[in-house]
Amino acid sequence: MQIVTVNEMKLISTKTSGDKMNCIEIIQTDITELSVDAIVNAANRNLHEGGGVCGAIFAKAGSSELTMACSEIGGCPTGSAVITPGFNLPAKYIIHAVGPIWHGGSENEENLLYSAYSESLKLAEENGCRSIAFPLISSGIYGYPKRDAWKIAIKACRDYCKNHEIKIIIAVLSDRSKELGESVLNKQ
Repeated sequence: MQIVTVNEMKLISTKTSGDKMNCIEIIQTDITELSVDAIVNAANRNLHEGGGVCGAIFAKAGSSELTMACSEIGGCPTGSAVITPGFNLPAKYIIHAVGPIWHGGSENEENLLYSAYSESLKLAEENGCRSIAFPLISSGIYGYPKRDAWKIAIKACRDYCKNHEIKIIIAVLSDRSKELGESVLNKQ
């Protein structure tokens, strides 16, 4: 067992069968406080400032600077990701990933959510990132069922870790979400 420190928080890393390396940590914290190379914003397709995690990231990064950077990009399709500087955040970059709105599972939501994670990880690697923090994409106002969102997040991250070395943190705010994520992580 290895203990690593991120922003004064102790995280316990354990290896699990089937993983080249258990590169996923689930922690209860404000994602905007993490000193990682990149944090992921659960973005909308227009890359506009929103509520929830998106609103918190814009506020902490500097709303006017981040709005200008996102305006220059113009938008991002569902299942894709784009990158901006982190501005006033401890993270060097913000990766804006657009997850799907839940429509009952009939509109390719699973593949689009998986793609939002995998495209974020590819973009992080292309920009030299060795660590990244995600929120649980699409599980807030987009309505994706939390247990299913966890399964897809963990699968996408583990699949990526099979051939790449990157430290992945999934940051949540509630005890319940953390416990659910840990339960899914330990079963997959």
